[in-house]
Amino acid sequence: MHMSISLAPLVALIAGIFILIVPRLLNYIIAIYLIVTGLLGLLGGNGALHL
Repeated sequence: MHMSISLAPLVALIAGIFILIVPRLLNYIIAIYLIVTGLLGLLGGNGALHL
């Protein structure tokens, strides 16, 4: 069985849940998301997890 999960929507969903629970985390979540997205772009990551 081949299942492909896109990373960006999954990260956005988890970040949204954390922001609802603890609004103070908003700055940290956005910063981490931007850093991870930038690193994946620089290192040639395609942004998809293949399970």
